Amino acid sequence: MKRGLIYLVLTIGAVMFIYPFIWMLSASFAPEKEIGNLVLVPDTFTLGSYTQVLDKIPITRALINSLFVALSITFAVILFGSMVGYALTHLEFKGKSLIFYVIIFTMTLPFQITLIPQYILMVKFHWVDTYLALIVPYAINGLSIIMFQQYFKSIPRDMIDAARIDGCGEFRILFRILWPNSIPAIITVGILSFMGAWNEVLWPIIVIRDQNLMTMPQLITLFAVGGRAESQLGVKLAAAVMLAVPIVVAYAFFQKYFIQSMASSGMKE
Repeated sequence: MKRGLIYLVLTIGAVMFIYPFIWMLSASFAPEKEIGNLVLVPDTFTLGSYTQVLDKIPITRALINSLFVALSITFAVILFGSMVGYALTHLEFKGKSLIFYVIIFTMTLPFQITLIPQYILMVKFHWVDTYLALIVPYAINGLSIIMFQQYFKSIPRDMIDAARIDGCGEFRILFRILWPNSIPAIITVGILSFMGAWNEVLWPIIVIRDQNLMTMPQLITLFAVGGRAESQLGVKLAAAVMLAVPIVVAYAFFQKYFIQSMASSGMKE
């Protein structure tokens, strides 16, 4: 009885959560006049909304830009985050605790505080309207460092010491020993970094004005609110579905490792 009640509550919660997404997908294939009915299965299915999106904006170019930027940021975050996390876990040096607390402090700062100084730096470096402005500011973040540090603590220190005795350098220990044993953490940081980079809208709008360099979220946002969608809800929904698909696919493919890492590394001292 108790288990059945728990399943019922969870099922209701799941339906309430997933219904808007299912409706968005279904409505994107419905004619414009049927979208207001809020039905899950429209009477007529059409690709007209998707065709209009492809005709009105360079969505393919934006997709390539988004993939390039998001994958570059993901790789950089994994690389630099694991290096700093390894240093804070297995190396001894003066100021290590101070650096750790500074990293924690930076995680408490709202993005809006650093927005103007960051933009001034982009102007000084002549990086406005370049991929560097989209990638470099997000190449490292505090969360990735903390997650790698917590996960590296679960790896026996004897393994690290044995590698040093065998003559391995610190970089070889990190990339040849710790990385293969930290796949769940790498995938978790990768998913979070990819999602954050993929969904970023405000910063690209500020530093990118060339349409050929715009990312999908930026282009779709300007398309939806800038009048080019011509107040057609179906077109906006189709654009939103196209934006959401890569994230859904990535998470569905790597969810096992994501859950494993969050469960095993999230609460270590």
